[in-house]
Amino acid sequence: MDLNDNLKKLYEDIEIAKENSNFNRNINLVAVSKTHPVDMIKDFNELGVVDFGENKVQELVSKMEDNEIEEKIKNNKINFHLIGNLQTNKVKYIYNKVKLIQSLDRVKLAKEINKRAKKDGTHVDVLVQINIGEEDSKSGIRYEETEKFIYELLEYENINVKGLMAIAPNTEDELLLRKLFEKMDIMFENISDKHYEGVEMKYLSMGMSHDFKLAIEEGSNMIRVGSKLFGNRNYN
Repeated sequence: MDLNDNLKKLYEDIEIAKENSNFNRNINLVAVSKTHPVDMIKDFNELGVVDFGENKVQELVSKMEDNEIEEKIKNNKINFHLIGNLQTNKVKYIYNKVKLIQSLDRVKLAKEINKRAKKDGTHVDVLVQINIGEEDSKSGIRYEETEKFIYELLEYENINVKGLMAIAPNTEDELLLRKLFEKMDIMFENISDKHYEGVEMKYLSMGMSHDFKLAIEEGSNMIRVGSKLFGNRNYN
């Protein structure tokens, strides 16, 4: 497997999707490195990839403790994103170490993040996760509750809301996916227009390996791509 070829093909697909889109948004790539070895992260970083996504705190912390990775983080040459469900008792391990917590979906979690950040005098950048397909198997708040939830977050002064994140259903129904991605962009714009203090609609994180082209066409400016880059995990 040639990682350089995978990355080149992905960039080509991104450009095609941008050309097919009515939006003029720069696309932020988060390479989803979960379950893949730290050496592959280093290889992609050498090819210019800076942002990596992990969904389990224990695995994320282990990778960040690699000496070379740790040095790159200090020099802002590698950023990590927590893209999976975050338990409140795991917040303390990563809240001040990741670029974005992309899965904020409940007040209890916001309270814990804010409490930890307040002690340090730091601020934590987060995305609000929306369960756009209303699937029982996925985390995230209901679409209709998004503005109410963000309004509740305004009291947590050490949390900076930087946008929205969604995981679309794993379906071949292109029309459904477009409809859901379009709804996400509508909410993204609506909240942006409110100009809430401490809320910046900077990132609309939607689109994965199987649907990122559709997501970009419908307004996404951050995609989370794993298997298209790393391939399927077939090693120990």
